[in-house]
Amino acid sequence: MNITTLIPDENGDIEWPDVDKDRRIVITLGSFDGMHRGHQAVIDRVVELAKQHDAGSAVMLFDPRPAFVHAHGTNAPEVDADALTGVGERIAAMEQAGIEQVYVVRYTLAFAEKSYIFFLGQLTGKLGMRTLVLGADAALGAGRKGDVHAIANLAAATGVFELDVVDDRGPGEVRIPRDWKPQMPAEWGEPVDPLANANKAQRRAWSKKHQARPVRTWSSSNVRYLLGNGRIKDADAILGHPHAVTGEVVHGEERGRSIGFPTANLGTDITGYLPVDGVYAGWLVDLGETPKNDDPDALAGLARAAASAPRWPAAISIGTKPTFSEATGRHERVVEAYCLSEDWLDLYGHTVRVEFAGFLRPQVKFDGADELVAELKRNVETTRQITAGERN
Repeated sequence: MNITTLIPDENGDIEWPDVDKDRRIVITLGSFDGMHRGHQAVIDRVVELAKQHDAGSAVMLFDPRPAFVHAHGTNAPEVDADALTGVGERIAAMEQAGIEQVYVVRYTLAFAEKSYIFFLGQLTGKLGMRTLVLGADAALGAGRKGDVHAIANLAAATGVFELDVVDDRGPGEVRIPRDWKPQMPAEWGEPVDPLANANKAQRRAWSKKHQARPVRTWSSSNVRYLLGNGRIKDADAILGHPHAVTGEVVHGEERGRSIGFPTANLGTDITGYLPVDGVYAGWLVDLGETPKNDDPDALAGLARAAASAPRWPAAISIGTKPTFSEATGRHERVVEAYCLSEDWLDLYGHTVRVEFAGFLRPQVKFDGADELVAELKRNVETTRQITAGERN
């Protein structure tokens, strides 16, 4: 796979690379955050059409996410905490699907002001676009005026490229509260859909109470909402793979080692969307020593290594350690993973991938270390059962 980074100038213009225009390309574009099943359907269609037409397969990947840029403008924070996945993980998934070329475009407000007609002309003239593949409700260009209907009309009028629309919406729509905030479940065990057994009247009442808005079932917005409510299995089903975050293992307070549960503690520089506070079952994957640079190719290589890297079942904690935080004075949000391994794992300085398979319980304050240890033993056994099922 070839990876090319493109940075628009202050006017939003891109200096396009020299390409062999004799070989036309099938291309799609977007942020592809999470690489969920809808994204996978679009990517697979690009690869399929490229093979049919003996063309190249390409993706134009926008980074940061357009929604993040438009929400914050020039005052955007350094880290997009709502991004489900890092660029490297998205690129690695595209490579696995058979994509040959990824153009990583630095998304800016100036770039967003280009009209969809101008932009598609650039793709055709500069990159040799033969076919553009888009999801059913995609829209691009200034004011998002380039929806699939407008682009279909443009393709028919010019005859220089084709538009192929993929139904990437999944099983209809769901409704999520308009201004929802992460909410830790109060009960032990995987949360269920609160509307699972509701009738139409109850659904309308819930929707009105929460000012709910419709979103596609297969959407990054829905996945974030599910993760923010501890519904890991529902989120993973939409993603088609376990949700994961990556980070470097650092030294912590070593409080877990003192009670017989040594954990791998992730530093504050975490890539991926953190689910709501709680204890989870999942996996810890050792990706090796942390790379010295963070260019897209290096990050993709790190994500690529996950397929063959050592991995262990793990009980994962996200939160502020309520049992000990008052004593230490530390209330920062931390991620810890206790690996179900008979051997001590020295992972300091390594980048690890933490994958989530299920919600176990909320974070609660125990009366002391003995009560905490008893609960941790139960969490480990449940983790063993869940991950054994995942393995099979």
